[in-house]
Amino acid sequence: MPLHPEIAKVLAGLPAPPEGPLDPVSLRAADEAHVTPLEERLPLHAVEDVTARTASGEVPVRIYTPVEADSHGLLVYFHGGAFFLGSLETHDHVARSLAEETGLKVVSVGYRLAPEAAFPAGLDDCYAVVRWAAEEGESLAWDGTTLAVAGDSSGGTFAAAVAARAHDDGFDRITHQILYYPSLDLDFDVDRYASLRENAVGYGLETAGLKPFNAFYLDSGADPADPLVSPVKRADLTGLPPALIVTAQYDPLRDEGELYGRRLREAGVEATVSRYEGAGHGFVQHFSWIPEYHRVFVQTRDFLGRR
Repeated sequence: MPLHPEIAKVLAGLPAPPEGPLDPVSLRAADEAHVTPLEERLPLHAVEDVTARTASGEVPVRIYTPVEADSHGLLVYFHGGAFFLGSLETHDHVARSLAEETGLKVVSVGYRLAPEAAFPAGLDDCYAVVRWAAEEGESLAWDGTTLAVAGDSSGGTFAAAVAARAHDDGFDRITHQILYYPSLDLDFDVDRYASLRENAVGYGLETAGLKPFNAFYLDSGADPADPLVSPVKRADLTGLPPALIVTAQYDPLRDEGELYGRRLREAGVEATVSRYEGAGHGFVQHFSWIPEYHRVFVQTRDFLGRR
């Protein structure tokens, strides 16, 4: 189907990409300028900013409790932003929708960003918060059952890498991994994936922009050949948690996410791959107000309820 008309309308009004070297500080400021005012955000039972004291250091987290209850399952969420953008604020609405629809307590992670924090600082923070959530289960009123990890775009990269790292460490408490249009192969070889060519121009995220936007992360020491950087390169996927992988029809990264899903299934891992037609990269963050895309949160709830 064609690009959704509401998405096409928004993309048509966007300014041209900046010329010259990218400035992370100004790009972050522009990103934060579009944050929804607090009084217009989805109300929940409780939203609390705390500091997680972890093996990685002190990591800011925001905890979303959907309804009053004695206990909840947990979902640890990693925001996207090409490893140098995004924050607890820019993705607050995503975390709120996840909490409301799934009924889980959501822990959103304010991990350190490139280039100021070199690899693997951000990944370390994400993994450490998952371990912290399990260790602090009593104070978080965790019911001891669901402990899911989820992320969009580069946050999906971290979710996949955290699940793999936990498996290798013998930490078996992660029950689900949820990857929204994840970036899973950071060498951006256009000959490897048809979607990098088919969706190269005109859909928001453009193939030519992948290298410069991810350069802040890669130049900080992240090696695209490392499976913790490019999870699709992991040789053995057996034993990983069940996965929900959401892709978008008009996303340059579509095919690597779908390949990862196939490889997980071949390794005996339950993996659901769901392509959202008419959508482009970033639709969960930017276009979940469109009813047919808001259902991604319902799909997430249903996936989490299978166990």
